Amino acid sequence: MSTSLLNYYEAIERASADMLDAARNGHWDEVVKLEGACAVLIAQLRQAAQTEALAAEEAKAKTVIMQRILVNDAEIRHLAEPWLEDLDRMMAGKTKTLH
Repeated sequence: MSTSLLNYYEAIERASADMLDAARNGHWDEVVKLEGACAVLIAQLRQAAQTEALAAEEAKAKTVIMQRILVNDAEIRHLAEPWLEDLDRMMAGKTKTLH
């Protein structure tokens, strides 16, 4: 039954890969949408993990999946830096014009 836990990890990995594709293409609205989907999957995983456990082999697979998710996340953050800086500049500019 722990295979369902591994399915959650795999779904999160797929979503992170989709987020990376969207980030590479500058589709930040899609990145945000997929981030929300990841949050739901993570919440579901946490809930399921309270009653299930991974077998040793599945735990190894989980480790590999988590490493790939972290690599995806790092690249997404790297790609997002200029976008976030632009957003900060726009917000700073709007704040100045409001006062």
